[in-house]
Amino acid sequence: MIETRQAPATQPLLRVEHLSTTFDMGNVSVRAVTDVSFDLYPGRVLGIVGESGSGKSVTARSVMRMLRSPGQVREGQVLLDGEDLLAIPEREMQAIRGKKIAMVFQDPQAALNPVMRVGDQIAEALLVHGTSAKEARKRAKALLAQVGIPDVERTIDQFPHEFSGGMRQRVVIAIALANNPTLLIADEPTTALDVTIQAQILRLLAQLRLELGISIIMITHDMGVVAELCDDLVVMYGGRVVEKGPVRDVFASPRHPYTAALLKAVPRLDAKGDEALIAIPGSPPVPLRLPSGCAFHPRCSHAIDKCFNDTPPLSSMGDRRESACWVAAAGGNVEPRPTDEFGRHRRQASGAAPTLRLDNVRTNVASSGGLFSKTPPVYAVDGISLEVFPGETLGLVGESGCGKSTLSRTIMGINDVSEGRIEVSGTDVTSMDLAARNLVAKTIQYVFQDPFASLNPRRTIGQSILEALEVVGVTGAEADNRVVALLIRVGLSEDYVSRYPYELSGGQRQRVGIARALAANPKILICDEPVSALDVSIQAQIISLLEELRDELGLGYLFIAHDLSVVRHISDRVAVMYLGRIVEVGTAEEVYGNPQHPYTVALLSSTPEPKPDQSTEHRVILTGDMPSPARPPSGCRFRTRCPIGPAFRSDREICNRQSPELAATASGQKAACHFAGEASLARG
Repeated sequence: MIETRQAPATQPLLRVEHLSTTFDMGNVSVRAVTDVSFDLYPGRVLGIVGESGSGKSVTARSVMRMLRSPGQVREGQVLLDGEDLLAIPEREMQAIRGKKIAMVFQDPQAALNPVMRVGDQIAEALLVHGTSAKEARKRAKALLAQVGIPDVERTIDQFPHEFSGGMRQRVVIAIALANNPTLLIADEPTTALDVTIQAQILRLLAQLRLELGISIIMITHDMGVVAELCDDLVVMYGGRVVEKGPVRDVFASPRHPYTAALLKAVPRLDAKGDEALIAIPGSPPVPLRLPSGCAFHPRCSHAIDKCFNDTPPLSSMGDRRESACWVAAAGGNVEPRPTDEFGRHRRQASGAAPTLRLDNVRTNVASSGGLFSKTPPVYAVDGISLEVFPGETLGLVGESGCGKSTLSRTIMGINDVSEGRIEVSGTDVTSMDLAARNLVAKTIQYVFQDPFASLNPRRTIGQSILEALEVVGVTGAEADNRVVALLIRVGLSEDYVSRYPYELSGGQRQRVGIARALAANPKILICDEPVSALDVSIQAQIISLLEELRDELGLGYLFIAHDLSVVRHISDRVAVMYLGRIVEVGTAEEVYGNPQHPYTVALLSSTPEPKPDQSTEHRVILTGDMPSPARPPSGCRFRTRCPIGPAFRSDREICNRQSPELAATASGQKAACHFAGEASLARG
């Protein structure tokens, strides 16, 4: 918990009352938000959570009067300091946007103009509200410094592509703060960021709240972010508010089955190796086809007859708590029942040979430029050795740019091996000639991050899986039968054979991606961020499916992810990667329980957990960005950001000149650090 919470003021800064928003399409009116009410008090942070389609972003855009056509607010009031924003002329609302209310969007790359210098984009937000060009430039510099952009005199004239993702998000926040708004609406502002950069942005938002007294609406699907930053919470489902109250109280004792289920679906860093993950069955409803009664009843294990037909009102539960649940109103239990529980682990068989082995693999990603080119090599993968055994999951974690995806592409033969050796089922496939590629294709399959992008939108689901079967020689009636069997195996029905990708939810599309990967009867699946694009509830379903398939089929997984909680839950062993090298590797219990490398400590320390009372006072937050693999630091590659290295301890010259070897530590795992075990992970 970032220590910034305070008691609410007497009068709310923002009061939303009975807000209803529809999208009219021909003769059909789709109600995306229904009867939403909440208060935001000065200097406080309100979290709004819920799955995709729950109405979170539509609510925010309704408040800002930024709905895309054909959306329109049908009912309700949005009172800012007592003034109804829905009743004033558009010209007056334009003056309020950016001046009193500002918005920070999820994707800073899309929010910034790629052909305008960042300083000019900040100044533009000031110029439209009447600030002079000279004052706007001066204010832009001050804002860049305030949000933590280094070397402002130089960076103010750079373009967005010259900034990292975290720095671009800081620029977007600077633009939002340009006119000193009293309310900041942040729509998933950390979703696309690495955990280390996310921690920086969360701390920045907390500091801005303290220093400027700004109020924040934080729209997110990350319950750890809510626990760390927010004072109050609104939970939405099917376009309605189903629960609201103080964060501490809601997390300690949820009063709606949906809230309770969301919290149980979140993987945790401190989970035991065999601890179950409880997934919410089914998928969230689409606004066009909401169930009757309580919209959550088809997925609720506590539903009673009344839930099927009667919509429960949002009722007081005492002490600023409200819930829209017939069961909770009658004093019933709302915790998820264990019928949807998925346990784990089955450890690898003793003495089994690895299915995949990498020995000192290096991958040069620099363009050769021709036969006589003198282009220096750029090793995105620089001396990686690892093994994946049958029936086990090796988790691979690290920030963007560390080389994780390049490594996976090298294994699949997309990138050439510059040095080292790759073995698949005991056979050397380093050359990636035709025989080697065939063996790799039969043994290793890929599950992608974005299931929609990996499926042909013009092919039915059945055709996409048939295509994968044809590659391995399965055709005709046998292939048709296998398509159905694969769909059933991943939890879908025969009905999906004739559907197209756009007709499926994100979780369903990822199940199809897994089914297609299983078509070749592989021994290894490389899962590259397979759940990062999914809601936490659907994420839990896919994790549980992957665990089930691994244990029943004896599959080995190389599981690449930036979410350390997910990796903790699914992995038997974990490898931590930084700038092309493995800096720590061991069992999940060893690495998470007693990390030995300071980079591992920083990753774990930066991960927000769903514990509102957890202190972040001693959190290790890395500064700066990962260096370029084209210009790696001398000695230890982590030394430029290391909290125990020469940047903080001038006597540690060895880190500047000598690269540490990956060596066994006293706690069991291996770490590449001259001072392994010295950086400690504070437990709040």
